[in-house]
Amino acid sequence: MLRDLRSILDGWDYEPGKISVRKIIGRDGREKIQTRIDLGVLQLENDGRPDGKRPHGCESLLEYQEGRLSKHLSTGGSDEDFVLSPEECRDLRHEAYLYYQRYLSQFVLEEFEAVDRDTERNLRVIDFCERYGATPFDRQALTPQRAYVLMMNCRARVYEALQQNAFDSALRRVEEGIAEIREIPLEQEPAGVLDAETDDGREPADHETELKVLLQLRRDVLQRMPADAMPRLQWELQAALDREDYEKAAQLRDQLATRSSGGRKSMAG
Repeated sequence: MLRDLRSILDGWDYEPGKISVRKIIGRDGREKIQTRIDLGVLQLENDGRPDGKRPHGCESLLEYQEGRLSKHLSTGGSDEDFVLSPEECRDLRHEAYLYYQRYLSQFVLEEFEAVDRDTERNLRVIDFCERYGATPFDRQALTPQRAYVLMMNCRARVYEALQQNAFDSALRRVEEGIAEIREIPLEQEPAGVLDAETDDGREPADHETELKVLLQLRRDVLQRMPADAMPRLQWELQAALDREDYEKAAQLRDQLATRSSGGRKSMAG
């Protein structure tokens, strides 16, 4: 049996700082994702759990634990005494890391619907551990990831809309994402992110990086809109006022007034 990875890696060099991804067809005839890393390659399933395992016969550990909770509620009527042990939370964090690896690859492949699916799933993990973790560490270990996962989910949904030239939908989604991240409380990050278990002395998270990405994405969406779209005109007007270009601002106000009066006439007709 051929075991040397060189036959797989020849001609596919690792490039530091770049996520290099490709699709292949596995021996089972199913599509797989391969991501090049420094010393080799990660191979991920396209659907289900990224490593192809089915813990306890379920698609993932999260689905298994959610099933446990559902049974608990059906017999006890309350979730007050439902608890995830430190080991169970650790395993859920590891599983979330597998999905993180996959949605990064899917983003590079521009498979935004799949990114939307996997980021939504990891947000469920964060909520689940925050509510049911046995220790303060287990309840908070994934919390610092919330802003990043929300940002990736928002980007995926925006790009899905842009692929369909649904500019209004794209703008609405990015505005929702910005609002959600701004609503996240600023808390001291606990020891550990995903599978790290040691305190690194982090300062309170301010989500500045994630907000910068989404604010730039909002500008990109507005710039892609038709030149006479109302949201774009309003944005350009504010930009003109900010740079004190009052002549341009007056022109934009006229355009907005014309569009507004035209819209009222249309509704009246």
